[in-house]
Amino acid sequence: MAEQPAVNWSATYTFTAAPPSINLKGDKIILPQSALEQLLAAPMSHPAGVTNLNSSSFAAFDPRNPHTHLQRNSPSQHQQQQLPNPLTFRLMNQANGNAVYAGIREFSARESEVLLSPYLMEALGIVPAQLANLHDSQSPNASADAVDVQVELPASPQIIVHAMQLPKGAYVRLRPLEAGYNPDDWKSLLERQLRESFTTLTSGAFLSVRGVRGETFRFLIDQFRPEGDGICVVDTDLEVDIEALNEEQARETMRRIMAKAQATPGAVEGSSVGQELNIWKAVDGQVLPGDYVDYELPSWARSRPVVVEISQLDDEHSVDLYVSPKSSRQRSLPRDSEHVFGAFTFPGGESGVKRITILPTNAELDEAEALLISVHAYAHPSHPGGSIDMPHLFRLRVRNVLAGHDDTVSPSMHGTTAGHGPDDEQCRNCYQWVPKRTMVLHENFCRRNNTLCTECGNVFQKSSVEWEKHWHCPYDEANGSSEASKLKHDYIYHSRHQCPACSFETNSLLDLARHRTTICPGKIILCKFCHLEVPQEGDPFSPSPESLLSGLSEHELADGARTTDCHLCSKIIRLRDMATHLKHHELEKAHRPKPAVCRNANCARTLHGVGRNGAVGAGTLIGQGPGNDIGLCSLCFSPLYVSLHDPEGKALKRRIERKYLSQMMTGCGKRWCRNHWCKTGRTNAALEAKGFSAQAVLPLIKPLMDAFRDTHMAIYFCVDEANQRRRGLAEMLAGENAWDLEWCVAACEAEGPNLDKAREWLMNWAPMKE
Repeated sequence: MAEQPAVNWSATYTFTAAPPSINLKGDKIILPQSALEQLLAAPMSHPAGVTNLNSSSFAAFDPRNPHTHLQRNSPSQHQQQQLPNPLTFRLMNQANGNAVYAGIREFSARESEVLLSPYLMEALGIVPAQLANLHDSQSPNASADAVDVQVELPASPQIIVHAMQLPKGAYVRLRPLEAGYNPDDWKSLLERQLRESFTTLTSGAFLSVRGVRGETFRFLIDQFRPEGDGICVVDTDLEVDIEALNEEQARETMRRIMAKAQATPGAVEGSSVGQELNIWKAVDGQVLPGDYVDYELPSWARSRPVVVEISQLDDEHSVDLYVSPKSSRQRSLPRDSEHVFGAFTFPGGESGVKRITILPTNAELDEAEALLISVHAYAHPSHPGGSIDMPHLFRLRVRNVLAGHDDTVSPSMHGTTAGHGPDDEQCRNCYQWVPKRTMVLHENFCRRNNTLCTECGNVFQKSSVEWEKHWHCPYDEANGSSEASKLKHDYIYHSRHQCPACSFETNSLLDLARHRTTICPGKIILCKFCHLEVPQEGDPFSPSPESLLSGLSEHELADGARTTDCHLCSKIIRLRDMATHLKHHELEKAHRPKPAVCRNANCARTLHGVGRNGAVGAGTLIGQGPGNDIGLCSLCFSPLYVSLHDPEGKALKRRIERKYLSQMMTGCGKRWCRNHWCKTGRTNAALEAKGFSAQAVLPLIKPLMDAFRDTHMAIYFCVDEANQRRRGLAEMLAGENAWDLEWCVAACEAEGPNLDKAREWLMNWAPMKE
């Protein structure tokens, strides 16, 4: 690529803090509009040996625009140049001499002011005190009397902006500032951040990579190739090397990665460590209040309902169960505010057990790679009494059940009323069945000691703590018998919950979990195009029509706008349109006619040749077709060609006859020959010769000679070794009964005697047998 001219321009601006609505990222700056006008009018220095042949304006000429018409006819038009792309600058803080390179975002700042991103502010050494001073001075509520107060505040930084073109970078070395960074956590994110937010990199600056779950990885930019203080990272293949700051940091990082990889399930103290599950074995564990233990179920019978169950629980409010299918649309671990399925209460009539049953027809299981399961110990900030350090024990089990046979329902508590005898009578206070002869004694005792809750029908002892703490929710049908259960119920169903990624707010934790696993812009997905775990982005309350129609997230719509070459036709296609483009190839492939192959049974060529991108008939299109009417390819027909006028084909028939006689009587003498109508070929195949004289051979070849005009009848000529090998490979591929022999011959002609490449060619271009 030709070297671009450099713009000779510089100016000094006052730094101004950018408002939060602008959201400057990376190395971007915002300059005033006057800076653009000065850049367009600034002189340019062209590289040695480069002459400016076209002095076109910055904007294209429009004959209907009077301004461009005047500009076209003005003498200054010949002096105005097109700005280099990308446009890069060198910034320097006059107060401390710090310098950094930057790219431009737009020209919309106020006059004599420049807006900088946080990355540039850190590199230029702009301290928070200066930023606070700027906010105070720009406040509209500042009084005029404040001018008289003699308080020494830091001066507003003056930034020198100098236009400077940087070389395209080929290599950069980064050094992590902390130990323990796993490259798998940030390496792919670094590529995305450089592509989206950076035009340049500066040696000695600190680069921050934001993780998808809020963590931040910081690196020191240490070395470049080509060497210098800065490089341009736009439209270049940049090799990134990560090296620790020192050996001690490298050892500590490796130790932490290995310790995490070698962690074993179970824990002596504290919460257990998650592991992979199977449907044959239950797992025992423990969890501290406020902690999560994460498990993964990689496989189960997809055609049957799956039941996830925790048992051996002390009480109903202590431990909860969450499940989320892991797929490209759902990547986050289940949490109380982000899960697809949850179990908070005991099923009716059963204590100590919580379970989730997922049917195979559930849409959430579509494209699910695994089931992510989390066991969570609930801990309310105002939980009364008890030690928060005592772990809760549980047993986790996952199993498949037969469809339509739910074996998870236990007998109801009211089942004890069944089976009473004719002499039994029901107590009107506790509803138990007792013998009639003892009813008076029972009622006297029952009414003295027991009380019945008229709302839920449960019976309690009048002096029990359960009856004292018994409660009913005024908003729904929930009830409980402890203060802890009421606090938990109010927290889950009747407390304010704010989504951390958007403005969504609700009074139900279940609604928040549903929001965060569906339309929330902060929901983590696996992008189809950059293959990174990223937030799906977008407006949850007003999604774009394109997103609704395509089924892609806003991030994928933006990332899929990048282009690439189609591996079949080499056309430039957008990534998000590639699937549709390949479907067009499949439709075209299904209606492609079979290519005409050479009539020679030993030849592996088509009559009209195979070109690039699966084109059949390429040879005829450029004038290299067979040029005969007996169905032989150009190379097989070439020994039979003469310039003699032979309208009836008698001379051609004599030449074919002589070739057969020569093959049958003397042979071709080639060790690779497998032609059964050749003496050498029959010898190589350990077959008996058909004849050694013309008198014996002529009757054998007579049927072949009588049908030499019939293009449906095969001809048997000897061929070269490469052609013989391709023919054998084509017949082997056709024996798989997936493609017709004609397509197999075309594949071997295009790719040579290479089985893998020939099969790949067939998959791309040949229709399969129905």
